[in-house]
This record gives sequence, C-alpha cells and structure tokens, in this order.
Amino acid sequence: MVETNEGLVLIDTGYGSEDVRHPHPRLSRFFRTLLNIHFRAEETALHQIKAMGYSPSDVRHVVLTHLDFDHAGGLDDFPNARVHVMEAEREAAERKRRGFIAERRYRPAQWEQVRDWRTYAGSGECWFGLERVRQLDGLPPEILMVPLPGHTWGHAGIAIRSDDGWVLNAGDAYFYRRELDGDRRRCTPGLRLYQNLMEVDRELRFANQQRLRELKRERSGEVTIFCSHDEIELEAMQRRNGDTSTTRAMPPIGQGVATGLSGA
Repeated sequence: MVETNEGLVLIDTGYGSEDVRHPHPRLSRFFRTLLNIHFRAEETALHQIKAMGYSPSDVRHVVLTHLDFDHAGGLDDFPNARVHVMEAEREAAERKRRGFIAERRYRPAQWEQVRDWRTYAGSGECWFGLERVRQLDGLPPEILMVPLPGHTWGHAGIAIRSDDGWVLNAGDAYFYRRELDGDRRRCTPGLRLYQNLMEVDRELRFANQQRLRELKRERSGEVTIFCSHDEIELEAMQRRNGDTSTTRAMPPIGQGVATGLSGA
C-alpha cells in the first residue's frame, strides 16, 4: 500500500473477502487443491487496511501486476478505486480465456464490479535498462508500471520510489529469491514446475528474469527487487525499518508512505 496526495494506492489485492466467504465458484477447485490454499479474513487487504485506521473508500487506485486469481481477488472490496493494468492483460483475461489453465487462472467474478479501468499499451520510456516503462494516469511519477510479460501476456512489475531508492515489485516474474542469483541461480522443483505450468511464453519469461538479474547485479544499491511469493523476501521487506509487521519508506517529494501488507 502507498499513501499519496491522490489517496491510497494498493499494489495487487491478493484474495478478497468474497474469496474467503465463498471460495467456490469464485475460484477454481483445481488451483485451490493444487496450492492447498487456506483463506484467512485477517490477511485480506481489506482487513489490514481497516486495522491501520483507513476506510476502504480511501483506496483510490489499485495497480495490478496481472489479473491472476491470487492477485486480483480483492478488487470488489474497493469499488471506488480506479484499476490500472496492462492492456494485453485485460484483453487476455476477458477475451482469450481458452484452455485448461486460462479458464481457471482468470476469474471474472473477481472484477465484474470494476467501473473505472485504466489500461496501458506497450509504449513508454527506458528505466534502468527495462523498456516501455510508464507513469500511470492520476498517480505521482514515483509509481511506474514495468512490463515483464511471460508469466501472463500482460504481466508487469510495479516500481515505487522511496528515500532509500527504488523498490520493484516484480510480481510473478520469478517465484524464488535464488532465481536472481548471478552465478548458481536455482529454483525449487515445485516452484519450477508451477512456473512452467502457468507461463504463456517461456522465452519472454526467461528473458525478463535475465533483465531482473542484471538489474540486481548492476543496480542493487538503487533498486530493491522482490516477488509476490517468496516468504524470505517478504520478511526482509518488512524488516527494512525495524518493523516486523509493516515496512515504511518515504518517497522523496512528500507523496506519502509505502506500506507492505503481510500475508503475501
């Protein structure tokens, strides 16, 4: 979560309150069984934001890495928010939902209440060697969308600038911290299998992992990279300022506070 002068900005939503209350038919039985998902209301973004003293209406923007069921489930908890996503991702989720995985990864019930979409095509600027990076409508320039396709057609990372440098939420561009190691990179067998199952373009996925690897090697003092599913990376982010539950970083021009929600 990021506090800005334009209101709260949420980067992905995780599972939502309706997913917790009614996992079926909102979610695929296949993925719930495969991933052994245990839903907890206290880990939803809605619950955590309320616990911080905010109202759901304070969330004015949601920026999505992609529309997979475990990233977009909470969209209907924030009905007044503008939702930002890559154009290719929305098109894939709404019009190309064919095949066993595609039919189960994208769950239209999770976003049918969204009324304000902002989609972005492939144009943009270069950012630390990554191409087609762009600012987002109505948001400060300290929040950028970084296209990283491969896991899905419109997958993107989200970069946020703080007084400690940039933080890049790489979403599902990789799943395990050692995948970004320069030399002896590796991934656990289970996560490797899952990434292979979910990818739409292996060549693109590997190419973007290599770009992230180079970014980490060459710009580690300027950019901190983390993904959506590595518990150790989550804990490291939460410890950045000596706080085990949230991490706070002040952007350079007074735009607000970036807060890492738990339960990634």
